Amino acid sequence: MQGTEEFLTSWAAAEQAGDTATLEILLAGDFTAVGPLGFILPRQAWLARHRSRDLTYQDFSLDEIQSRPSGQDSVVVTARTNTRGSYQGHPIPQATRATLVLASNAGRWQLAAIQMSFIAGTLGAPLIPGPGSNQPQDQDGAA
Repeated sequence: MQGTEEFLTSWAAAEQAGDTATLEILLAGDFTAVGPLGFILPRQAWLARHRSRDLTYQDFSLDEIQSRPSGQDSVVVTARTNTRGSYQGHPIPQATRATLVLASNAGRWQLAAIQMSFIAGTLGAPLIPGPGSNQPQDQDGAA
C-alpha cells in the first residue's frame, strides 16, 4: 500500500497546483471538508474552488505531521498547513491546524475528510481573545 507520507506529499502538491485531475483521484467520493470558519464543502465544491481559480496558492505545505492508524483501513493525521494564497482575490490564513482522515480504497489512500482550524496568533487568523492583544497570554493575562 502507498505510504501516508507519499500520499500527503502528492495531495499537497496537487492543492498547490490546483491540479483537479489529481485531486479527483486523491479525494474520496464522499469527501467532506470543514473550513476554519465552520463552513462545509463537499467534494465537488472543494474541486470547484480550483477549477474556477477562485482559490490559488503560491505555497502549500504540511509540517508537524502526526499520523495514527484508526482501524485497518484508515489513518488519522494531524498537521499544520502552511499556505500563501488567495480566495477570490482575498488573502487566506497562512497557517491552519488540520485533521485529515485517510481511507484505503483498493490499496491506495484517499482523503475522506479534513477539518481545519485557525492557529491563533498567526497571520490571517482571528485575534486572540483578550484586551486588544493578538499575543499569547499567560494565566494572569499578561502578554
